[in-house]
Amino acid sequence: MVKDEWRSLGEAQFTCKLRALTIPLRKWHKDNFRDMDKRLMRFEEELTRLDNLVSDGIYDGTTEARRKALMSRSKHAANIDKNTRYFHNIASARRRNNRINALMIHGRLVRNQARIKGAIKGFYKDLYRQEYVPRIGIRDGLVKCIHRDEAEALEVMPTDEEIKEAVWDCESSKPPGSDGYNMNFIKKC
Repeated sequence: MVKDEWRSLGEAQFTCKLRALTIPLRKWHKDNFRDMDKRLMRFEEELTRLDNLVSDGIYDGTTEARRKALMSRSKHAANIDKNTRYFHNIASARRRNNRINALMIHGRLVRNQARIKGAIKGFYKDLYRQEYVPRIGIRDGLVKCIHRDEAEALEVMPTDEEIKEAVWDCESSKPPGSDGYNMNFIKKC
């Protein structure tokens, strides 16, 4: 039923499709689960009638099969009803516990749900907004030019002693790098 209804809505937006499904789902629920207590009573009445037939000596395979089917249905229906009620109560309690009934906004206690929602939305919008960072480049004159001898010193290969000193300055217990080895392993080599 859901698949057919969903397809009949065509290329509508997801939220529109969900809203449109509420009417057929409500009808389906009423058709299948409306009078659960009355249905259980009918099952029990028919079971009693079948038990009376058996006690009166009227017994055949059909009667026994019908009795087993009714017992199974009544237990199943009772369990469905109990489970549905239980999970609905859990969801309702969770919804009540998660609801924000009042909030301090700029030192004032606010209970209006629209204002609370707006304040929370504004808080997170401000928290995660992207800050403006000016781009500064070499042409802006903020980078000092280095002398030729300094540039050449940067291109000189480091000595074994400088490499060893740099490795020993690293924390040994850090997680391994992309090669799979941590600094402790490298220090032992």
